[in-house]
Formats: sequence, structure tokens, C-alpha cells
Amino acid sequence: MTRVIAYVDCFNLYYGLRAAYKRRYYWLDLVALASNLLKTSQVLSHTHYFTSRIRSSGTNSADRQRQSVYLDALRARPGLTLHQGHFLEKSATCHQCGATWATHEEKMTDVNIAVQLLTDAFDDLFDTALVISGDSDLTTPVRRVRERFPAKRVIVAFPPRRHSSALSAAASGYLTISENNLRQSLLPDLVVAAPGLEFHRPPTWR
Repeated sequence: MTRVIAYVDCFNLYYGLRAAYKRRYYWLDLVALASNLLKTSQVLSHTHYFTSRIRSSGTNSADRQRQSVYLDALRARPGLTLHQGHFLEKSATCHQCGATWATHEEKMTDVNIAVQLLTDAFDDLFDTALVISGDSDLTTPVRRVRERFPAKRVIVAFPPRRHSSALSAAASGYLTISENNLRQSLLPDLVVAAPGLEFHRPPTWR
């Protein structure tokens, strides 16, 4: 069997889901999603999920709570490792009126994916890497893996409404995640992590 490790770019996937389906598929079982994208000759060895916790803005406590519940539910899923980056505060300026305000930019996800992908390749932990992202910043690490390890394959799975011609050209192959893939990969409405430790799907994520 061909060993596969999946690398999931949280925010690229999130914005693709939001653009295509609103909140319908936010409660996503990422291990199940990766498994549903495999061929019958492949076996999923592990799934790496790269994200950052939402920073408080004073008005987003509900969003932060929903994210925390989801991340805790994912932690209960065997075969998944969560990698966290961070948000960096920066100033934005209106080019028309000159007004400025504080905004936040997510950092480190693409670097963390690149490091994990290359580390796993050098440690010979996969035969095929499944990169779930449409971020063109991952083009270089994908290309480097294929150059240094010609026997290994890197397949890109584009989230809905996300695509990068550079990334698809660098990969061994690519596909687009369908709604059917998503529909078959949802967590149960109630995730029981341990006796007395339960996580419920947020009511608005339907």
C-alpha cells in the first residue's frame, strides 16, 4: 500500500468553504476528508492541520468560542496533529481618505507546512503527500520535494473555489475537493472526547 500523509491549510480551506457553501461544511472531519480523497491502493498514515487561533477584537467572542470547540473536537480524532501559528497585528490605510485602523494577518501557516512536508520527506514517512491548499506560496516546497525525492509524489487537493496554476504545475497531480467529498466527511454533531468531555456542532454551522 502507498503511504499518504495529508497537510491541511486551515485558512485556505476555510475561505474556500465559506465562498462556496457558507458555514455548511465548517464542522469537517479532516482525517475523513483526507481518507475520502485517496485511491484504493493508498493508506492514510497521518494528517497535519495548520491553523491559528483567532485573536480577540472585542466583538468576536462567539467566533473564537466556535473555533475553540472545533479544534478541541479535532483533537479527539486519532491520527491528526494540530500545528498553530499566530496572527500579527498590522496597520491598514484607506487610500481614498487616509484613515488607518488595526487589522490582523495570519502568519506561519505556509512556513509550518513547508517545514513539515520537507521533514517528513527526508524522514521517508510518506510515498505520497496530499496537500490540501490553493496557496501559491507552497509552490517552492512542493517543487523541492519532487526534485530531491523523484520517487515521491505530491498531490494538491484544491478547496472549493481555490486554485493556483503555479502550485498545480509544481505538483505530481491535482484535484478539486467536491461537495460530495465534504458531505461524506463531517464530524458527528456530538463528539465525545472522553467521559464527560463532549463537543457539540455549533448551531450556526449548518
